[in-house]
Amino acid sequence: MDNYTEKAVQELKQWQRKMTRRPSFTGRLAKGIQKKVNNMYPEKFHEVMTAAIKKMIQGVLFGSEVITWIPVQYGLTLEEREDLVRNKIDFYKKAAAAEGAGTGAGGIFLGLADFPLLLSIKIKFLFDTAVIYGFDVKKMPERLYILYVFQLAFSSETRRIEVYRHLLNWDEWVRQFPVTMDSVDWRTFQQEYRDYIDLAKMLQLMPGIGAVVGAYANYRLLDKLGETAMNCYRMRILLPEGKIINK
Repeated sequence: MDNYTEKAVQELKQWQRKMTRRPSFTGRLAKGIQKKVNNMYPEKFHEVMTAAIKKMIQGVLFGSEVITWIPVQYGLTLEEREDLVRNKIDFYKKAAAAEGAGTGAGGIFLGLADFPLLLSIKIKFLFDTAVIYGFDVKKMPERLYILYVFQLAFSSETRRIEVYRHLLNWDEWVRQFPVTMDSVDWRTFQQEYRDYIDLAKMLQLMPGIGAVVGAYANYRLLDKLGETAMNCYRMRILLPEGKIINK
């Protein structure tokens, strides 16, 4: 194992400890409040939001392949792959920040357009990352994996551990369940994602500070997604059996 790979393994272990950490008191409290707020919405609202986000995500997942398509990267070392991934993270963070600043400066109407635009940027980044690590995103299991990486990045502390365990034992998990988009709990998906980004997106709609908030929030969201994606794919490359000692 070369020095870079040893360093990557240590970073992966550190990240895994963070993923398996018990939810904090503030995390549990925030989740409880969010649950109460969500319960205040009528059932029809949840049905509409779930259907809308499901359709939006599926549209992006099955449309990203035609946008700046790059071939699967074979024969690269881990260090070479991750240099490319870091370049992608930097590119997409800047793109997301510019998009957030533009929609944030436009007030409430353009601010509302930020949601699907940012979603597309995030999914496209995950497509590019999967390809760089050598995975064929034309295959349904790989698209589902992308979706779960997305969920892990933007889940609450209480939901995080469950999603992480699916990813840790991915090959075994996909053998046990149908590899279709219908296997996803879309209602939980949309609630977790909305809860995660709600505060930043509400501030982005405020006149005067919307552009600054939008740029910063989107930049940080892509940074979080980049860290999550790198470590999720490290698990598959460095630990194909999903085994690691969290010490």
